[in-house]
Amino acid sequence: MKKVYLVGAGPGDPELITLKAKRLLEQADCILYDHLAPAELLSLAPPAAERLYVGKKKSDHALSQDEICALLVDRGSQGLNVVRLKGGDPFIFGRGGEEAEALANAGIPFEVVPGVTSPLGIAAYTGVPLTHRDHTSVVSFVTGHEVDKIDWNKTGLSETLVVFMGLSQFDQIAERIIAAGRSPSTPAMAVRWGTRPDQEVLTGTLASLPALIHEHGLKPPATIIVGEVVSLRSKLSWYERLPLFGRRIVVTRAREQAGTLSQSLHALGAEVIELPTIEIRPAPDYTALDRAIASLSTYDWLLFTSTNGVRFFLDRLDASAADLRAIRGRICAIGPATREALERFHLKVDVMAEQYVAEGLLTALSAHDLSGARVLIARAAVARDTLPAELTRRGAHVDVVEAYRTLPPDDLAQRATALLARQPHWITFTSSSTARNLVSAIGPAALKNVRTASIGPITSATLRELGVPVTIEATTFTVPGLIEAILLQRNHDT
Repeated sequence: MKKVYLVGAGPGDPELITLKAKRLLEQADCILYDHLAPAELLSLAPPAAERLYVGKKKSDHALSQDEICALLVDRGSQGLNVVRLKGGDPFIFGRGGEEAEALANAGIPFEVVPGVTSPLGIAAYTGVPLTHRDHTSVVSFVTGHEVDKIDWNKTGLSETLVVFMGLSQFDQIAERIIAAGRSPSTPAMAVRWGTRPDQEVLTGTLASLPALIHEHGLKPPATIIVGEVVSLRSKLSWYERLPLFGRRIVVTRAREQAGTLSQSLHALGAEVIELPTIEIRPAPDYTALDRAIASLSTYDWLLFTSTNGVRFFLDRLDASAADLRAIRGRICAIGPATREALERFHLKVDVMAEQYVAEGLLTALSAHDLSGARVLIARAAVARDTLPAELTRRGAHVDVVEAYRTLPPDDLAQRATALLARQPHWITFTSSSTARNLVSAIGPAALKNVRTASIGPITSATLRELGVPVTIEATTFTVPGLIEAILLQRNHDT
């Protein structure tokens, strides 16, 4: 049954969303999302899903609360799966109660899906437990939006006090709490964008924190925690100690392939900006590949130089009258990622390069007599000729067939300019195509203030040819090798 779901998006880190929330987003017909909901979560929804921004910031409301409720009722009455994606938890200062009431009054079926509320995320990611046997057994959540509506004589003395939406009023709040009898030396902290790679934390005391907020120009959204538990931060903080915390890193891989690199960098604390500089598209004509598949049993070797080549080759094999039993030749993979792609289909790799470039593949094949051997290479339309040319020189009969194409996205220049304005610390390149497409779109001068990380010598040579200096180059030409090079440079910097 389709209905409206009031879904907690969590405190900021998109990986903190619940499994149920993820499933509902994947099935959504319409999403109404807040300013504080992680933008990355919108990509979970089907491409055709309606996405409506209804965020509210101080003095900047896209829609009033009444308008949001009316929109929920309207979309819900159309029989759609509607996800109301709210930062944190819908029922913790999220006005989810008002929205649920509006739906109930209109007879619209709904569910509430809880999320990790911001204080819980902040507690975990700053090393400040909200409860601790040695310090506190009482926690109070309070909104600081309207200072005069709160009895600070009672609330302010709570052992751990969490203040939502109180940053701009904290001078008054601190004064009233101290006047109520709370010690001015009570540890206190303010956290902006908690659980995100740009998390900003100010620690002080109840007396000193207001001045620190002004001194550092801390802006909303921020949450304030007051209590002895704040003193544990120096011991228990783990997130900001991650090796790439605070580093903003651009990933230029195709969207379908960015996952492993982006997730690994995120796990190390980096803020990852995905900027796909290539789109993987099917070949416009599969006549040559289909002809090769029809005669697979005649090939002595099948060479794969990318995971995309594996994917599109096997897609065409599935579309043919043949199946995996038609493969008689040995299989060669350029590197571990390509080997893993083949092994997922239970295809064993006979030869893999030690250096994950065409030259490495040629070295690996040097132990085999290729004279008269028939070799099939299914790859991108545009690629280096090193491999087929040398195999032909060694006496092989080589068929190079187009399995897919790599093209720059239509909006690459616009998106690249906007993302580079965020002043990333690193930009990663995992192929010559990613380098050529980006430089073609924005020019080499746009990259002069950004460190560049190259996956290997071929990509590095392309970057230098394009007028872009290479800061670091992976010694192992893989995604893990690229990450390791960034980490080594980070250690060198510190």
